[in-house]
Amino acid sequence: MSTRYSHPPDGDQDPANGANGGVLLIDHLEDVAKRTGFVVPDDAQTPDGESLQDVVETLAYVHDFGKATTFFQDYLIESIEPDRKMYRYHAPLGSFAAFYALEAKGYDAETCLAGFVAVAKHHGSVPDVASYVFDRSHRRENVSEQTQTEQSQTAIRLQIKDILDHAPDLASEVFEAATDGHGSWSEFCERYAGNLLEDIESTVTTTETGTFDYESLSESCYALVLECWGSLVLADKTSAAQAGSSDDVSEATYAADSPSLSQLDEHVAEIEAGVTADPNGTRSEQLNHYRSRARRRVLENAASFADNGGGVATLTLPTGMGKTLSGLSAAMEIRDRTGGDRIVYALPFTSIIDQVVDEIEEIYDADTAGRLLTAHHHLSETTIRDEEHPGEDSDQEADDADQNDDVSGMLAESWRAGLTVTTFVQLFESLAGPANTQSMKLPALRDSVVILDEPQSLPLNWWKLVPRLVALLTERYDATVIAMTATQPQLFDETTPFVEDATELVDDPDVYFETTERVTYELDSSTERYIDKQTGPKSYEDAAAELLEAITDGESALAICNTIDSAQTLTERVTGGRSELADVGEAYAAELERCGSVDDVDPEVLANRIMDSGENSILHLSTRLRPIDRLTLIETAKILTEHGHPLVTISTQLVEAGVDISFDRVYRDLAPIDSIVQAAGRCNRSFERDRGIVTVWWLDVPEEQQKTPAEAVYNRGPSLLPVAAETLAEVRADDSPLPETAVARTAVKRYYNRLHQEKNVGKDAYPTYVDDARGDELEALSLIEQRHAIDVVISRTDEDRELIEEVEAAIDRYDFETVNSLMDELRTRQISVPIYQSGSEEERKLANLPTVHRETDIRLLDTSNSQVRNFFDPVTGFVVPDNTVERRFL
Repeated sequence: MSTRYSHPPDGDQDPANGANGGVLLIDHLEDVAKRTGFVVPDDAQTPDGESLQDVVETLAYVHDFGKATTFFQDYLIESIEPDRKMYRYHAPLGSFAAFYALEAKGYDAETCLAGFVAVAKHHGSVPDVASYVFDRSHRRENVSEQTQTEQSQTAIRLQIKDILDHAPDLASEVFEAATDGHGSWSEFCERYAGNLLEDIESTVTTTETGTFDYESLSESCYALVLECWGSLVLADKTSAAQAGSSDDVSEATYAADSPSLSQLDEHVAEIEAGVTADPNGTRSEQLNHYRSRARRRVLENAASFADNGGGVATLTLPTGMGKTLSGLSAAMEIRDRTGGDRIVYALPFTSIIDQVVDEIEEIYDADTAGRLLTAHHHLSETTIRDEEHPGEDSDQEADDADQNDDVSGMLAESWRAGLTVTTFVQLFESLAGPANTQSMKLPALRDSVVILDEPQSLPLNWWKLVPRLVALLTERYDATVIAMTATQPQLFDETTPFVEDATELVDDPDVYFETTERVTYELDSSTERYIDKQTGPKSYEDAAAELLEAITDGESALAICNTIDSAQTLTERVTGGRSELADVGEAYAAELERCGSVDDVDPEVLANRIMDSGENSILHLSTRLRPIDRLTLIETAKILTEHGHPLVTISTQLVEAGVDISFDRVYRDLAPIDSIVQAAGRCNRSFERDRGIVTVWWLDVPEEQQKTPAEAVYNRGPSLLPVAAETLAEVRADDSPLPETAVARTAVKRYYNRLHQEKNVGKDAYPTYVDDARGDELEALSLIEQRHAIDVVISRTDEDRELIEEVEAAIDRYDFETVNSLMDELRTRQISVPIYQSGSEEERKLANLPTVHRETDIRLLDTSNSQVRNFFDPVTGFVVPDNTVERRFL
């Protein structure tokens, strides 16, 4: 067979006709090369000042060159497996061709090295670069049995001979294009037979030990590999998905529709026109004045910051100062001044992404399926709708490692929209050891503005790695980074390696914190006991008594607990069989049963029914309640508190971020100071009174537990509680309440200083992995604590049951696209139960629940089934009967 394919012809078409019967290899290589010009900007450079666009274009011409062998073609067309699988593997030969082609064009040795790895792993992940390159190029003489590496080299020699015999003209054409005439196919054959392997090996060896040396790599090597690899993978996968259709590809294929700053300005102007702003007026009028002033100053400083070269900035504002809109405005100002196209807005939690997205959709009258806005996290349906070519895709595939026909999803997950709202997990794990598909978003980061909202929420182990990755973004991708929070964790100050002191975009943050003082902090005597350990923590009976006293006085109160067990125990103590408390969860369950659908439950009606009863009320919230139920319950609670109804809400930490609800009093179990400040954001949010009260206490050990919830959660790694408790004690001169600024500013700064200096938080090895290009070690890291969990869909209504039936029907007809769509819809009815001990009774009971469908491990709990009805409580949510100690954590 003389014709060489990249992707196979259809069985009912003429295999000699590449246009109609598949994708010719040369067409695919040329198409990918063309696409690199749209993926990599003209001015992008390697660390050595070379054209990155030309580098990646060179790689594109040879990345699939190994497909030219008869071994691969027989497998592709006829499914004929050669004697050894490695004879049909195409990436290894392409990687050596890549090194040679770049070398022939005069590129720096490390650029050639990066190209070698990018092509070798364009279907895989970034490896330990030095070790990988040494192993693939090292050749030993006089061995009786070949190692796997030597077998691979033998296979490459056979592939070269096969191409010489069967496709020499194609090879000559490819190498002419790849080297721009500076090299040739014949010279490559000679070099591989000669000293090419030794030259590649020399790029990772600087000693006489006979093995690789990490010191041989520059600190920018890892970033260069990411740049080459990510750009090549994006161009390759989108080409394969569109069947190598060069005629349709253009700059518009990968372009963004950037949201305009002027439209955001108009939105803010409309808001400000409807309110009174007066620095000497009421508290609300003062807040309006300073919110507007903060945004103006932030925009002015952002402009100067961009004109002076950008880099890393911080934006430090308290809750209520319009941080989200100010941050977006600053990002757009910087984007426009630096000539970028994209903004990436990263948040710690999926639970608050939808709130940000909803606001942006309203401002720009857009949705997340266009080129202006994308929401990207593990619960989102991510797609970009191409208005010119709607639904255009292909199911062509080359081999086992080259299958992806979802072009719209691919472009969205590549962050090609003008504004992507995503999570820290998606952002930082795409820079630290990304999976193959994650690499496709890396090109979009070039010249972008990245907003880090609430960076203090990043895991402590990553606190040394994140500044290193931010430096990679600013130095190699020419990105700008804005760290935005009320409690800056000092990740980017003068003491931080890798990043020079960040520029603060707020002139004088203290002014805004003083202006927005809503609360005072009280330290319960139990926090002092935590420090001296002379007596025990606060009992649940005493805590319940305080909460009941608050609502008896006509106030609303929120108690935030550190674990589910703690929240359940406190709820039990507050209710204590009291019939005079109306339970919001029970009222919601009755209304849900009456309506038959969550969408038909009106929070206003529910709240009015509770208020009409004349009884004080209680609400329990935790992650054991379905997300769709929690939203309605929180909205109901918001209406109750706005009407001054006495309500006590007992919750886990889920209410600390992005929940717009205000209580007269907030009680927080002992936690890191940033969490305490976050909790205070749920108190007196709209200045309903002169000052709300935030009480910090240390709650006792729930039944069946061995540690207090605070110690179980926050002292598992670095012991954070002693630092938090001692810092709070230091800033309180006497037993009087603490002003808000004393905690939100003074205590926060001291707390983070002590974490950095005394606890030395952050793993020292992590940034070293970047310096040494240890892709394997970085890939093993995760922002999410890896813990075995069992996911359960809870079906409470006929509507839910109909969804389950639709899933089963779609499975029966093998309509997996519909299955995936329906499962996305069911995520709002899904909870996750952590399993702390393999083989436990709890795991066994959960495993005995049926699955949602036969192709998933997600369990199903139908509350109408009498056999499993005791797995669910309408107030506290999912529960395993006769729970063990394992239920204790969130």
